[in-house]
Amino acid sequence: MTSNIVKFIYKNKIVEIENPDTNETILNYVRTKLKKTGTKEGCSEGGCGACTVVIGELEKNNIKYKAINSCIAFLPSLEGKQLILVEDLIYKSELHPVQKAMVSYHGSQCGFCTPGFVMSLFAMYKNFSLYKDQIIKDSIQGNLCRCTGYRPIVNAAKSLNNVNKIDFFAKDKKNTLKLLKKIRKRSIKITNSNKKYFAPKSISELNKILKSEPNSKLISGGTDVSLIVTKERKDLNSLVYLNSIDELNYIKEHNGFIEVGASTPLIKFESFIGKYFPDFSEILKRYGSVQIRNVCTIAGNIATASPIGDTLPLLLTLDGQIVVKGKNKTQVLPLNGFFRNYRKTKLKKGQFIHSIRIPFLKKNIFKAYKISKRIDDDISSVCASFNIDINKDKIKKIKIAFGGMSNLPKRAFNCEKVLANSYLSYKIINKAKKCLEKDFKPITDARATQKYRMEVAKNLLEKCFLEVKRKKNIRING
Repeated sequence: MTSNIVKFIYKNKIVEIENPDTNETILNYVRTKLKKTGTKEGCSEGGCGACTVVIGELEKNNIKYKAINSCIAFLPSLEGKQLILVEDLIYKSELHPVQKAMVSYHGSQCGFCTPGFVMSLFAMYKNFSLYKDQIIKDSIQGNLCRCTGYRPIVNAAKSLNNVNKIDFFAKDKKNTLKLLKKIRKRSIKITNSNKKYFAPKSISELNKILKSEPNSKLISGGTDVSLIVTKERKDLNSLVYLNSIDELNYIKEHNGFIEVGASTPLIKFESFIGKYFPDFSEILKRYGSVQIRNVCTIAGNIATASPIGDTLPLLLTLDGQIVVKGKNKTQVLPLNGFFRNYRKTKLKKGQFIHSIRIPFLKKNIFKAYKISKRIDDDISSVCASFNIDINKDKIKKIKIAFGGMSNLPKRAFNCEKVLANSYLSYKIINKAKKCLEKDFKPITDARATQKYRMEVAKNLLEKCFLEVKRKKNIRING
């Protein structure tokens, strides 16, 4: 059944909105319709965390709590979920343990960022039983504070290890589960003015929509596409939301490769890929905040074809493939050659990415590096990836790719030719570094100059081979 009504849970009640504005963000709805102004607007691009809210989703008869950036999430994406705001943590005039901890440890000064921190810590509080340093760091890496400093906030988070974990939400879990089951995700079709929004529940429904609406924008997390609305102030006239399609949310191990469904959240994938490619997992942890990784996908990264998409150089060196469907046809395409130009791919109208395939390595060394202005939650100046087949200092085969060095993510073919079938030496490394100038002509922008990018790329190449030669931090898979 297809409905034009968005249903979600708020304050233990089912909220129904008929034909909402498909471009309205959750943040705008919360502040202007619900009149809840604790949630703040800072950057409008998912970078500061002031807008953080928590979403409760039904997951195998349990509730999974996810911190998200409400400034770049569209209102209809609340369908079938629970919305939790900072004001909702107070129960019968009593502060939630997270709020009490922030007060006790003086985790606030001006207070503008505080609600976002509270909600990020609330999601952590609900999803973990023990709050170790790394968990705390990861939980708040997407929240910026300009005046308090992070130590009191970290101390507040640590103190939560000593409190009773049974809060109001735990006590009311049975009722919340009942409500979430009552509004299980349905197929949605919304028409508001000249704007349309579709949330199909199956691939067959998706194919029908793309046949009639071939110019639609496909989104899962929408962390890039949403900026067209929030930053460029333009309308998105037709949106297709993929997260209601369970067929696209999976990770499978096949004989020879890993397959990841197109709507699988990045945070789910990063914990899985780490056992095969540790460097890949480490790059993903720096891809963006928890709020971003809770919703964004590798398929979205591929489809937007940004030259600074962190997963793309890695996938290029790993010989990644994508399964493309649409127009009653299924294709398996190599990522090498898929990117045609700046934000342009071989994907045609009516087609969509079904899944991504990553081959297992046998004895190859896989390494990846990200250089950015800050460690956490920042866009790459340069991202580098290396897949090396080496035996007794002789390089048999090698694949090298960079992001941030061109108008598209691409391989360093000239550099590869110099290194392949060569013995590892400083002489050959220096020759390969020089060849990078043939492979790339970087631009100068706000993140880095052309000269800086080239020097960094050369240094990363040298760093990789010095580590290999000295057998330091070698990543051997298989």
